[in-house]
Amino acid sequence: MTSNIDKSWEPFLNNEFNSLYFKALENFLKDEYRNHTCFPPKEEIFNAFNHCDFNKIKVVIIGQDPYHGANQAHGLCFSVNEGIAHPPSLKNIFKELEQDLGVPYPKSGNLSKWADQGVFLLNATLTVRQGEAGSHQKKGWEQFTDAVIKIISEQKKQVVFLLWGGFAKKKAKLIDAKKHFILETGHPSPLSANRGFWFGNKHFSKSNSLLEQVGQLPVVW
Repeated sequence: MTSNIDKSWEPFLNNEFNSLYFKALENFLKDEYRNHTCFPPKEEIFNAFNHCDFNKIKVVIIGQDPYHGANQAHGLCFSVNEGIAHPPSLKNIFKELEQDLGVPYPKSGNLSKWADQGVFLLNATLTVRQGEAGSHQKKGWEQFTDAVIKIISEQKKQVVFLLWGGFAKKKAKLIDAKKHFILETGHPSPLSANRGFWFGNKHFSKSNSLLEQVGQLPVVW
């Protein structure tokens, strides 16, 4: 399963891949993908890593679970495949982007262009069973992705972490705030956004301002 992950990540993740918990996770996933329809497709589980070379990470966005509908998830948090209707959270992300930077609302919900620029779009759980939200939680993915966040914090500097919603905000304890930038706001889901906890956060312009302050190119959102 891990053989198709970008080579830049391997030195940092080999200890995780060789651990007992990860071996157990792999066995669980073999059974799940054999006996059920699961997302994303096996070859896209590590898409966030494959689109974002470890050495080029500038921004980290943390999601919780992949979308569990057909043809939606492709390994990048909040992102959907080309031609797929935009889920409510993604609609609100794009609306905030429009208000913040004046970027026209995108036709495509595929965020690969962000990832290719160094925006690491990490879900805490990287897989899910079709139609069953949270079905692959507490099987080892969270231990793995927590380790990934810690490694980025330890090995990199001046990365912008965007923590959207209560779940993502809990990850702040894994990040060295003296070395990195942490921006927090509500979740883009309608439940949060409609209560005033999302819109107006300006995280896209703020991220670019911080990146420019440390000599990095801004993200073309």
